[in-house]
Amino acid sequence: MDVPMNAIEIYTSPLCGFCHAAKRLLKQKGAEFEEIDIWAEPDRKPEMIQRADGGRTVPQIFIGNTHVGGCDELYALERAGKLDPLLAP
Repeated sequence: MDVPMNAIEIYTSPLCGFCHAAKRLLKQKGAEFEEIDIWAEPDRKPEMIQRADGGRTVPQIFIGNTHVGGCDELYALERAGKLDPLLAP
């Protein structure tokens, strides 16, 4: 699946605290993202699992064609100073 280099997609569920934390960080960065709620769209879960190389938990975060992983990985990128370059146009 080819997506724009810095387009952000995040698979979430409404009761997931890690999902809320990941979205909060992206919003603080001023990043726009497409949220895919797998509770509201359960038919998208197999797509998420396939794209995330078997990852079944939420959030699953993608920036362009890069699978970031989950909330912990997103915050690790931020701490390492590597998130801003990924988000840059």
